[in-house]
Amino acid sequence: MADLAISATLPKPRPVSGRFLASELLLIFGRRRNWAGMAVLAAMPVIVSVANKIDPPTGGGGEGPDFFSAITSNGLFVALAALSIELPLFLPLAVATIAGDSIAGEANLGTLRYLLSVPVHRTRMLVVKFTAIVIFAFAATLLVAGTGVLMGTVLFGGGDLTLLSGTQISFGEGLLRLFAVCVYLAVCLSAVGAIGLFVSTLTEQPIGATIAIMILTVGSFILDNIPQLDWLHPYLLVHNWLNFGDLLRDPVAWDGISTGLLSAGAYILVFVTAAWARFSARDVTS
Repeated sequence: MADLAISATLPKPRPVSGRFLASELLLIFGRRRNWAGMAVLAAMPVIVSVANKIDPPTGGGGEGPDFFSAITSNGLFVALAALSIELPLFLPLAVATIAGDSIAGEANLGTLRYLLSVPVHRTRMLVVKFTAIVIFAFAATLLVAGTGVLMGTVLFGGGDLTLLSGTQISFGEGLLRLFAVCVYLAVCLSAVGAIGLFVSTLTEQPIGATIAIMILTVGSFILDNIPQLDWLHPYLLVHNWLNFGDLLRDPVAWDGISTGLLSAGAYILVFVTAAWARFSARDVTS
């Protein structure tokens, strides 16, 4: 009977609550520095659209699908061009900043110990933190795409969209394809968030965690452009990110998309598990 009475007084693990998640999202989207970061993300489509309106492109180059040469034909291409520009640096940096701050930020401010004593189960806390990171990755991608669509349609108009395969689709179907691109890229960026969540459990310095994540991401881009390392390319974090262009073909080239999703899923599984293993055994002193 005494054991039953003691067990009745112990806090029971609770499932992930909407209140906890809402509090985390409010923390992320309510900070002025994050608003400043999102303003930078939104500025790129504006710059791209205005620059192309003033000086229309004559051609393009580089890896991945070229959207710049088609910007003047349909405003949706502004969103796609902006996404392709921001993918190597700005979008990963935004996600890395949020992910690096997820656990390390709490430890740095001295709130982690008090948060866990509420009590909040460590696994539950990690689930909420990573869910918030995924939501931010999706929101950041939509912000870039949405700003691009708005500026593009105002300056260049809409109408039927010519896909990379030459097929024409309606503007509405083009928006659906663009939304699918955003979902794909959000999953890829969530892999960056998973790595960031793990790194954030290793340190109490959010800036250090963010720098480490960006070194890994930028390093992956560099390695992916070295032909002599082609054997390594399929295993790199960023190798399949530009496969989003396959969603703009008719029919959709699902092989590249599924490979990219599987790669991102593998990174997420490995690093979220590593974060759980590290955080569940960590002594929290701050």
